[in-house]
Amino acid sequence: MKITIETVEHVANLARLYLSEEEKKEMANTLSSILDYMDKLNELDTANVPPTAHIIPIKNVFREDVVKESLPREEVLKNAPEKERGFFKVPRIIED
Repeated sequence: MKITIETVEHVANLARLYLSEEEKKEMANTLSSILDYMDKLNELDTANVPPTAHIIPIKNVFREDVVKESLPREEVLKNAPEKERGFFKVPRIIED
């Protein structure tokens, strides 16, 4: 599949990237070669290959969720730069 310079420009614009003309040509060639390789992989017969998410068996390695005693609120907040009504106070980052 051939990726055009226009396609590269469109994707670069969506990603807010500035690419020089040379970078656009290089990216178009690189992306085209990746898609050509994917087309080649599509030629393989995978009819008898079961779908998998991982190539090796995996198991849940998480511990059981057990309720334990927590640290006292005062101890948790004692080194906080700012606190308010028993909570950490952090700078506001969402603007109106």
